[in-house]
Order: sequence, then structure tokens, then C-alpha cells
Amino acid sequence: MSEPRHAALAFLDTCRARVDAELDRQLTAQGASDRLQSAMRYSVLGGGKRIRPALCLAAAEAVGVTAEIALRPACALELIHAYSLIHDDLPAMDNDDLRRGRPTVHIAYDEATAILAGDALQTLAFELLAGADRPAPTQRIALIQELAAASGPQGMVGGQAIDLASVGKPLSLAELEKMHRHKTGALICASVRLGALCAPDLADHDLSGLTAYARAIGLAFQVQDDLLDIEGQTDVIGKPQGSDQARAKPTYPALLGVEGARQHLRDLLAAAREGLAGFGPEADPLRAMADYVVTRTH
Repeated sequence: MSEPRHAALAFLDTCRARVDAELDRQLTAQGASDRLQSAMRYSVLGGGKRIRPALCLAAAEAVGVTAEIALRPACALELIHAYSLIHDDLPAMDNDDLRRGRPTVHIAYDEATAILAGDALQTLAFELLAGADRPAPTQRIALIQELAAASGPQGMVGGQAIDLASVGKPLSLAELEKMHRHKTGALICASVRLGALCAPDLADHDLSGLTAYARAIGLAFQVQDDLLDIEGQTDVIGKPQGSDQARAKPTYPALLGVEGARQHLRDLLAAAREGLAGFGPEADPLRAMADYVVTRTH
């Protein structure tokens, strides 16, 4: 195993343990319905790499913020991500039966419970941000605005709408990247920015560099996802191999070819590293995460 990948996996393990403990605590005794709470826990605590929370905590470390202060924003990101997966898997959307190697929420429970669980996780994310003791109130407002913009019509939801409307249609590279900057990239970018925005005196040039890094990583994540849909194995990637091809969804390999997609991935990694050029070893976890994103196997 390469040293950067080993460093990334070690960092992910540490973040996952911290984040999962807090998510478990927050998801205990939530709501009036035991079935709803069970579905929420099934979705959030049923696996996952915790890449978005890890990026949040890594960005916080890069600007001198403790993991304790950035923990609630990190958890809020994972709750938004989990809600989006529940809804993306629904019959009206991607109609997937398998997620993270297990039945999707609407299969394990039922469609109505899945919709409600997604709704509940979305609102809980903003409750976590609003109800935190730190950072300061003005910073918490900025965090809420950042996550809302990344999650809504300007971000993830808007990207999903473009995705659904693009099935079976030829897209240019610019159109494909517009879709993925919204659908996948917006929340990944917000993950880095939320960690950074926990800092009380964040320099503009630091935020600009971190944002450039995050935008590159957001697209790189999707390029690798598209490659895994072709080259990965169902029991490893946790969802049906070839599902994008089967639905004629626009992907980077379909547009650029497999080798072209791999080159685009290398270019995005270089752009991510350049974004961190102004940082020292305090940003090493972010550098390791960039290497991990482009080499992951699931």
C-alpha cells in the first residue's frame, strides 16, 4: 500500500470513529416513530467511508480549528449525504435495490418510510448546525447558508434534476461537468469550506485555495465513480456494476473514453494539489484525501 493511501485510510478511520460515535448519539431517540428512527439509523450507520466528514475535519485542521469544533458540521454533512442517497435510490429516481452492499432503504423498509427518513435526516442536519455551542453564532449562520446552498437547487438537488433530464442524451464535457459540479461536487466542496469556515479569522487566500482544491476533488470523485461503474465489482463497490451504462446515463468514460477519463482524473488531482500550494504540513490530511479519492476501489 502506498504511503499517501495508508495515510488517508488512517485519517479516514480516525474520522469515522469520531463521527460515527456522534451520529449514533444524535440518532438515538429521534422522533416519535420507532420505524422512522430505525430507517434513519439504517441509512446513516450502515457503512460508508465518511469522505465528506473527513474532508471537513481535514480542512478544519488545515486552518487551525480543532476536530471538536468541526464535529457537528462534519456530522451534518454526512446526514445530508445519507438523505440524498435514500432519495436517489427511490423508484422515481434511480430505482436502485442495493446500496453499500445492502438493500436500499425503500427495499429494507418501504417507499414512504424511505422518503420520510430522508426528509428527517435533512432537517436534522440543520438542527445540528443551528444548535451547536461553537463556533460563534455568525459563523454558524455562514455554515447553515453554505450547506443549504450546496444541498438545494443551486447544488445537489439541481444537479440531480439535470441528471434525470440527461438520461440517454449526448452531453458535452462542459455540460457533464456542470451537472456533476452541482450533483456531487457541491456537497464535497461544501465539506471543505464548512471545515474552513469554522475558523474565526479565516484569510481570504486560504479559503480561495481550499475552494480550488475542493472543486477539483468534487469532480475527481465523480470521474472515479464513473470508472468504477465500468471496472469495479458489485461486491466491492456496493452497488450493481454497470448500472450507469444500463440506464444510458452520461458519464466521463462514455464521453472521453476510459483512458481520457483517467487523464482527466490526473489533471484534477494536479489542480487539487495546486490549490493547497500555500499550505504546509497542516494540510497533509487534505493531500492524502486527494490521493485516496482518485485511487479508491469503492
